[in-house]
Amino acid sequence: MKAMVLNRPADVSAQPLSLRDCPVPVPGPGQVRIAVHACGVCRTDLHIVEGDLPPHTLPIIPGHMVIGHIDTLGDGCPHRFLQQRVGVGWLASTCGQCGFCRTGRENLCPAARFTGYDLDGGYASYLIADAGYIYTIPDQFADLQAAPLLCAGIIGYRSLQRANVPPGGTVALYGFGSAAHLILQIVRHRGCQACVVTRSRSHQHLARDLGAVWAGENPEDLPGPADAAILFAPAGPLVPPALKNLRPGGTLSLAGIHMSPIPQLDYHQHLYHERELRSTMNNTREDTRHLLAEAAQAGVQAHIQTYDLQDANRALADMKASRFDGTAVLVPV
Repeated sequence: MKAMVLNRPADVSAQPLSLRDCPVPVPGPGQVRIAVHACGVCRTDLHIVEGDLPPHTLPIIPGHMVIGHIDTLGDGCPHRFLQQRVGVGWLASTCGQCGFCRTGRENLCPAARFTGYDLDGGYASYLIADAGYIYTIPDQFADLQAAPLLCAGIIGYRSLQRANVPPGGTVALYGFGSAAHLILQIVRHRGCQACVVTRSRSHQHLARDLGAVWAGENPEDLPGPADAAILFAPAGPLVPPALKNLRPGGTLSLAGIHMSPIPQLDYHQHLYHERELRSTMNNTREDTRHLLAEAAQAGVQAHIQTYDLQDANRALADMKASRFDGTAVLVPV
């Protein structure tokens, strides 16, 4: 099979991913093999490729927003799974036994393993997945539309849940890439308002087209304080102004798996009046099921830029430089 393989992290400008002919993987007990139709490109992939996240396994095939069909079953998998169209996300497995797993918080499992980080991912013709960690995709989503939901949508959804947006409230979104443009549509479907802070003029235009009541570059220009906020940009210096722009009782949810250093906070200016600062870590399988169902109800439409599999380095570089709106999706050829 064809795969884009990372042997050693490096700046994406050095094209660290190389196209390889790899053996077609064989599923073990409880696993399925998925023929990849499409794989979204995530900022977490960029952090893995460039070494912002310390390597877990090398060499590794990145990619964790995967849509495909099951073409081979491992022992113990129901025959009905064969040929089903499914999705694979970031969470590849958990222990199922720890206190977090037993209380519905498997996203915090210390033994969790992740697609495209611990296990080979979807920048390839095929991948192996645990049958308990795959998802049925609503029929209304075509493959290219569905792929961005499998991480950008999921982590954005969990971040939105943790932001505690009140009914009819206003949420400020800082950064407007893959996750934010999907979650803005969920926010509008819930009857809430969204304001978007992003440097990209193109991203500002897309935010307005999707229903944002305001979009601009400077947080100080927001039309008023927000009830809640989500920081999608991995930029620690945005944390203080985002907190300052919250109403009393508001929550700032941090969506990134990696973030640059956060400047010192002033208690009275940034946190007093019961403002909350909450991080978001991974996701649960239940998050994914709820996101897919609500995205279908809301008619969420991903804005996508497609790339051939062998152009994965270029897709990552274009994402890093904000050269497209929405989500890049790799297509095996």
